[in-house]
Amino acid sequence: MTVKLTLPAQSKMLSQGFIYGVATASFQIEGGANNRLPCIWDTFCDTAGKVIDGSNGLVACDHYNLWQQDIDLIESLGVDAYRLSISWPRVITESGDLNQEGVAYYLNILDTLKSKNIKAFVTLYHWDLPQYLEDNGGWLNRATAYKFRDYADLISTAFGDRVYSYATLNEPFCSAFLGYEAGIHAPGIVGKEFGKKAAHHLLLAHGLAMQVLEKNSPNSKNGIVLNFTPCYPESNSLADIKATAFADDYFNQWYIKPLFDGEYPEIMAQLPTEHHPEVLEGDMEIITHPMDFLGVNFYTRSIYRADTDEHFFQIDAPEPRTDIGWEIYPKAFTELLVSLNEKYSLPPIYITENGAAMADKLVAGVVNDVDRIDYYQNHLNAVHDAIEQGVQVNGYFAWSLMDNFEWAEGYLKRFGIVYVDYDTQIRTVKASGLAYKALISNR
Repeated sequence: MTVKLTLPAQSKMLSQGFIYGVATASFQIEGGANNRLPCIWDTFCDTAGKVIDGSNGLVACDHYNLWQQDIDLIESLGVDAYRLSISWPRVITESGDLNQEGVAYYLNILDTLKSKNIKAFVTLYHWDLPQYLEDNGGWLNRATAYKFRDYADLISTAFGDRVYSYATLNEPFCSAFLGYEAGIHAPGIVGKEFGKKAAHHLLLAHGLAMQVLEKNSPNSKNGIVLNFTPCYPESNSLADIKATAFADDYFNQWYIKPLFDGEYPEIMAQLPTEHHPEVLEGDMEIITHPMDFLGVNFYTRSIYRADTDEHFFQIDAPEPRTDIGWEIYPKAFTELLVSLNEKYSLPPIYITENGAAMADKLVAGVVNDVDRIDYYQNHLNAVHDAIEQGVQVNGYFAWSLMDNFEWAEGYLKRFGIVYVDYDTQIRTVKASGLAYKALISNR
């Protein structure tokens, strides 16, 4: 196994212009729940059986109170950038005005990052929809897209020139499919008739927000973050290949094709009419608003076979797997980036999330997570290989800065390059964090 991170000497990822960062999300680390409105994840956590360990995000990593030491920690890693998300229910009141206390919290963070020359990559929506909006239909209600536009308008005006990059949404697939179709994420709604409707309103929200970001923050790099789980057939049979193509359109292309081609995949015609989104005249023109970058999140791949009852069947992930059960298959990362670059006319790419949950142990003040270092090594090499094949990748963010609330898994899975003791809130940089720091500082 690798104990340090290296890249080929000629790699563009070793140039001074290549951005290295760490990433977090507001609900996963902040806590400070008394200083914001409730969100859909608060409600989801309060619903028995939804979060495996029965935990919640009321305190999380207490970043709400410990943000200054956490920014010092980020600075100590030597990264160029920090990707954070804004808690919508912390900065907007139910009447739709700015909550000045919440805004001040983020202004302090942004100003501190700027003073340390750390670029702020701000995600406007990382899944924590205000509960009062969910009570009115959430992402199944077209009006929520316009509420998001208004939020993006107010907060980007308040932030001024402090933000290097805005992402409108993080992983709309997770919000739409996991939240409104499979029901395994908040708000926990189950039904195939809901997923694509929610997805359309999310993409509409993105396009509307891009319009106001272009007006309010023309000098920042503005775009969206999509997650991709590349689809592979179990065999070379025509049936398996066709089933896999359907799955890829359903889970991956559904969220990127509208952004760049202005249309949904052709498999729409094979879905029941009641599953279709309601696309109004002009929607696609809004959704295809030009972007400065595309954020790509990658963790694993999926393998499919043909099925007699459904369009596809996903088989269990082969070994080796991470602690969360996801196959480690870095070759899919290269192939994903190359295929997206061939299929679409893309802006520059940032790898906005990549990382692994491992069964970390703190022993005598040390976390020797060589398995995670090995994961990062192989995936950094995969990005390098994609760049060598002509893909423009301008940066890479490790997920995550620190162990945190891992959604429906609660606090059972650790993705951080920094270990968090949730009882004491003491942070310990893992071996992977030290290796990442060494890679960055040796450029």
